[in-house]
Amino acid sequence: MAWTPHGGGNGPWGNGQGPWGRGGGGQQPPDIEDLLRKGQERIRRAIPGGFGGGKAFGLLLVVAVGLWFLTGFYRVGPDEQGVVLRFGKWVDTTGPGLHYHLPTPIESVLKPRVTRINTVELGFRSIGGQRGAADTPTRDVSEESLMLTGDENIVDIDFAVFWQIKDAGQYLFNIRDPEGTVKVASESAMRDIIGQTPIHIALTEGRARIAIAARDLLQGLLDSYGAGIRVTQVQLLKVDPPGVVVDAFNDVQRAKADQERLRNEAEAYANDVLPRARGESVRLQQEAEAYKEQVVNLAQGDANRFLSVLESYRLSKDVTTRRLYLETMEDVLRRANKIIIDPGAEGAQGVVPYLPLPELRNGAKTQAATQQQQGGGQ
Repeated sequence: MAWTPHGGGNGPWGNGQGPWGRGGGGQQPPDIEDLLRKGQERIRRAIPGGFGGGKAFGLLLVVAVGLWFLTGFYRVGPDEQGVVLRFGKWVDTTGPGLHYHLPTPIESVLKPRVTRINTVELGFRSIGGQRGAADTPTRDVSEESLMLTGDENIVDIDFAVFWQIKDAGQYLFNIRDPEGTVKVASESAMRDIIGQTPIHIALTEGRARIAIAARDLLQGLLDSYGAGIRVTQVQLLKVDPPGVVVDAFNDVQRAKADQERLRNEAEAYANDVLPRARGESVRLQQEAEAYKEQVVNLAQGDANRFLSVLESYRLSKDVTTRRLYLETMEDVLRRANKIIIDPGAEGAQGVVPYLPLPELRNGAKTQAATQQQQGGGQ
């Protein structure tokens, strides 16, 4: 034989040993058929009814295959989504509940949590403590927070983006770094919105509007990427001018406030003076129109009266002349001080032919005033 050494009849393992143990070269290896037969005997003894070897093997095979198929059942929790993979390829997304997929290694399932709110910080980083808490110390990241406004001013903005998984399949397979993608897209959206907003709007009443606009723009960007992410909130934490120019900026803002105050005062003064001037102008015009109407009407009345007197004079000259004389004397004497002297009382004793009417009138007035004062005092 080729394995027989020159010195004796030992096999290739030496010392007369075979490949299965010690002994002479006549020891045979274990019989495979014998081992199978012994195994079948053990199975036959274990299974009641004495099935034959082939039937027992088939039954075991059926049971094994059934158990293998049963491994395909899986449960998705209420805060999860099931992502079914077939040989590593995403084929289906399932919701909460009991589901089935083809057993491993044909199909497998991933179950990421989709209700957890994730946070991305931009312009700052939390240092220890609870992330996003009000009392957590932070570190400023100026390369993210400094932005240019629509009126070419620089503003320092710190904000946080809150997001959750909307579609687990898109989230796992359409983007490589979900959190990094949200961070870059959020910064881009905020810079876009701030670049269209004046600084005084960003610092005062426009903060809520900026946050809503940034959230909508960010959601549109993520949807265009097919990221499977829902942005729940964009929260502006700080909107201030840069620290190196904050004093100068405050001076400018105070000057603008003074300018606005003076403008408002000037407008208030103008709103007070102009209506009064317009009212005075209208009053003068109306008085002039009334005076004009009065003078014209009086002139027309005098003319008509003169024509009427003239017509009466033509009809009866004596009577009209006498009446004009009496009316003229009545008008003249009404405005003159009058003293009556009775010539017939000159010869009578104890009678004064003199009657001072103005003094009598003034005395009567004085007496009436005195009585009125006395009655009021009582």
